[in-house]
Amino acid sequence: MFKIPEGPQQIIHMLEGRGHEAYVVGGCVRDSLLGITPHDWDICTSALPQETIACFSEFRVIETGIQHGTVTVLLEGEPYEITTYRTDGFYSDHRRPDHVEFVRSLRQDLERRDFTVNAMAYHPQKGLVDYFEGQTDLINKQIRCVGDPDRRFQEDALRILRALRFASVYGFRLDDATARSAFSNRELLRSIAGERIQEELCRLLCGCKAGVMLTRFTDIFSMFLPEIGELAAFSKNGAGWPDVWAETVRGVSSAPADRLLRLVMLLRDIGKPFCFTEIRRGSMRFYGHAGISAELAGKALRSLKFDRATISTVEELVGLHKIKLIPSDRCILRQLSRIGEAQFRRLLAVKRVDLAAQENAERDKAMWRLDAVEKCLERVLAQKRCFRLKDLAISGRDLIMAGMPQGVQIGNTLQILLRLVIDGKLENTRDSLLAHCLKEGWFGHEYKQTECHADCNGNQRHYPSEY
Repeated sequence: MFKIPEGPQQIIHMLEGRGHEAYVVGGCVRDSLLGITPHDWDICTSALPQETIACFSEFRVIETGIQHGTVTVLLEGEPYEITTYRTDGFYSDHRRPDHVEFVRSLRQDLERRDFTVNAMAYHPQKGLVDYFEGQTDLINKQIRCVGDPDRRFQEDALRILRALRFASVYGFRLDDATARSAFSNRELLRSIAGERIQEELCRLLCGCKAGVMLTRFTDIFSMFLPEIGELAAFSKNGAGWPDVWAETVRGVSSAPADRLLRLVMLLRDIGKPFCFTEIRRGSMRFYGHAGISAELAGKALRSLKFDRATISTVEELVGLHKIKLIPSDRCILRQLSRIGEAQFRRLLAVKRVDLAAQENAERDKAMWRLDAVEKCLERVLAQKRCFRLKDLAISGRDLIMAGMPQGVQIGNTLQILLRLVIDGKLENTRDSLLAHCLKEGWFGHEYKQTECHADCNGNQRHYPSEY
């Protein structure tokens, strides 16, 4: 039916040579039947863990999860997980079985698994083993639990989110019984660690049916992101009010399948329920919502144990997603200095998707302005214009050699010079920059700490004083 690589075939052959059964199993079978190249090839076997180790005594064996029957064998540097047939005991924490029992029956092993599409095994000679019609579910594009869905979800609550993730990534749907059970058991997700939810959420958001899952299963997402529940409830509160949750879903669906961008689109408006003003019936304003949304987004991501870099990047993009960008060199250079090229490009992508998700009469004009901003960005980058301290023609060492005392004024002076170069008031040459310092009498003088200037968008920012 499909070809198994040499490594898994060798493992199956070696196990069978010692009198044991062995099959490839789970996701690699599912993906192969879908015509997708598997990332990993997992093997299940009737051999007990110690019997498996004995079979591969000439290879490096890692006792990955031997208490649950799993060992990893390295074949020519490639790791392969081999797991003994087992049945699971009671799941007291709704995540992992308290104990497992090793068995010799493949059927018993497959019937403990989560979904029918993951409960198939394959042997290069014997073919497909499919006790629960998983192949039929693949053809029908549906996710269905093996056996009683309530039992499956109560054993491991993360399976609720995994069901949505599989449906999103593969473009499938949940069968009716599985969907009903996912709703009725959603409270169990509160017991799952944030790190595990984070991993499933990110993969789900990058799926082709992420918008469908967010729309149909909003109440499930609200279990670990209550801000989503607030946003969805706000959208239903009054006739004629803007459907901000629908805009959020459209934004996620329209964004490139990039983890950071889709997180931004999911969280960019979660502050709106807390800062709305109704100008007239059906017409609302959300003053300051970007800042509030950024604060709430950071809190939400921290609760799901995201890494600091992701939190910082998403929080900044949410906070800036409504900033007005002007297609001028000065504005572009200031933003590049503030957030860097990579983040500025992400901001442009966010603003494009944000505009596309809205039903706004001024949308086409705003899109045209973004096109102009992007052209301006490409031009200043091609010209290698200065927008970072390292691009300046002088360094702190140059200032010290010219007679400036070491201390905070070195950094302040470089920031001032960078701002003047960005604004086109000074040429970025060593002679020009040092001449300006000399003209202003900065060598040997003290500096004020900060002085407030308006940036290219009229926002008040604090930069080092010029003198």
